[in-house]
Amino acid sequence: MKTKFIFVTGGVLSSLGKGLAAASLGALLKARGLSVTIQKLDPYINVDPGTMSPFQHGEVFVTDDGAETDLDLGHYERYLGVPLSQKNNTTSGRIYYDVITKERRGDYLGGTVQVIPHITDEIKRTVLSLAQGDNPPDVALIEIGGTVGDIEGLPFLEAMRQLRTELGRDSCLNIHLTLVPYLRSAGEHKTKPTQHSVKELLSIGIQPDVILCRCEEPIPAEVKRKIALFCNVDEDAVFSSVDVKNVYEVPLKFYDEGFDQKIAIMLRLPARNADLTAWRQLIYDFDHPESKATIAIVGKYVELKEAYKSLHEALTHAGVANRATVDLRYVNSEEISADNMEKTFAECDGILVPGGFGYRGVEGKIETIRYAREKKIPFFGICLGMQCAVIEFARHVAGIAKANSEEFDPLGADKVIYLMTEWYDFRKQAVETRDEASDKGGTMRLGAYPCKVLPGTHAGDAYQKTEISERHRHRYEFNNAYKDILAEHGMIFSGTSPDGSLVEMVEVPEHPWFVGCQFHPEFKSNPMHAHPLFKAFIGAAVKQRAENRC
Repeated sequence: MKTKFIFVTGGVLSSLGKGLAAASLGALLKARGLSVTIQKLDPYINVDPGTMSPFQHGEVFVTDDGAETDLDLGHYERYLGVPLSQKNNTTSGRIYYDVITKERRGDYLGGTVQVIPHITDEIKRTVLSLAQGDNPPDVALIEIGGTVGDIEGLPFLEAMRQLRTELGRDSCLNIHLTLVPYLRSAGEHKTKPTQHSVKELLSIGIQPDVILCRCEEPIPAEVKRKIALFCNVDEDAVFSSVDVKNVYEVPLKFYDEGFDQKIAIMLRLPARNADLTAWRQLIYDFDHPESKATIAIVGKYVELKEAYKSLHEALTHAGVANRATVDLRYVNSEEISADNMEKTFAECDGILVPGGFGYRGVEGKIETIRYAREKKIPFFGICLGMQCAVIEFARHVAGIAKANSEEFDPLGADKVIYLMTEWYDFRKQAVETRDEASDKGGTMRLGAYPCKVLPGTHAGDAYQKTEISERHRHRYEFNNAYKDILAEHGMIFSGTSPDGSLVEMVEVPEHPWFVGCQFHPEFKSNPMHAHPLFKAFIGAAVKQRAENRC
């Protein structure tokens, strides 16, 4: 069977949940025994979101091959349970960059380079690349970012229009997600926003095949008939995407409405029933917790929860694995001081310090880590969180009073965290170099790297294996010049690169659970398989809560 393409577009306004809708449909098709891949096309001009502020764009999701991608790829991986790569996310910036590179190289033989056909052809090439290789997927879902009507999104929509014509209606369809508001004062759903959104699509030559209505409450049959009539779609091709208390209920809600069945019929996919046993068990486990843990997330992007999206989900997955409800308390590290430490963490069973960049809020994180270490509160430090844990231990245990990171104090004498300019990359089988003069997008260690785990440690107990692979996104490393002195004072280096040159995990002895890791384990957690470190961390927090209340 040749690959079928499903394009997901959005109308009326942003943040309606195109990514969740696409991921949920992908999960249903996969449950039908089909092989599925998924791609996000982002209209912004940045080559990738790697240099964008979390306040603007939310988290950057990193793939095994080191691609810095949109956070929707996190939804895709969590729902589909398959690793994605660079080809699963592209932007206008990447498309234009590739076209201009070809023009400079002379690939267009002196011709005038235009949006049509050159930009649209490059977009089509990117989309069709999903179907290449020895084992092309049965279905490729393509989410087009932004909202219909956005100027920057027009080349993507034009490329989609052309592909629909070239591939044929049996191989390509459009799902349009729109808002259908419910006016409580009038007691009715309003369809006019959807009609205008579809009209916008029709004006550029695209007739949607399926309309997915984002709404607070299920849409009555008569409203669906009205939408079908005025938007020129089948009545049974109008579906509700209602608010849910748990985002992992969405695939089950779609299944109950027959969403995947309609798609299968329209694309002539094999007639198979979806096996949703694992999804139903997941929701049951969510709804029947046996305990609870309150976790403080101490960072500097806490005003925008999307900045920690994968982290939030990984903690939730770990809660399910421990049959526990996880209550997350976001704490601004800039507002932490010795005066409010006890009050801030009085009800917390665990403390997590996530990754980040820049000096702002770092001293608050360091003091938080000292509190967790001294008060024996389960602690988990990720990326910058691990680096802060090393600084805290060096200052207050090893007696290195001016210990710091080169990132925060470039001229400092005791840079226990520093910019490593050269190391052996086991992934590339070559020596990698970097310096401060490099482009911001090119100075980081990105993607999956191997790690040796020390048995008999918290990390060893969590992983139950001695060799692992985890995803990275950082510039600065542990300075091995301080390894011996920190080890003399008790710090345990429970994870290192295969040659021992890079420290990947640290622990503090005689503590219920104190682990810092240089990588980002949240990127490899999904609801069916909680990440081992998160599972162990939440398990320790649940135990701490039980002991404190005895």
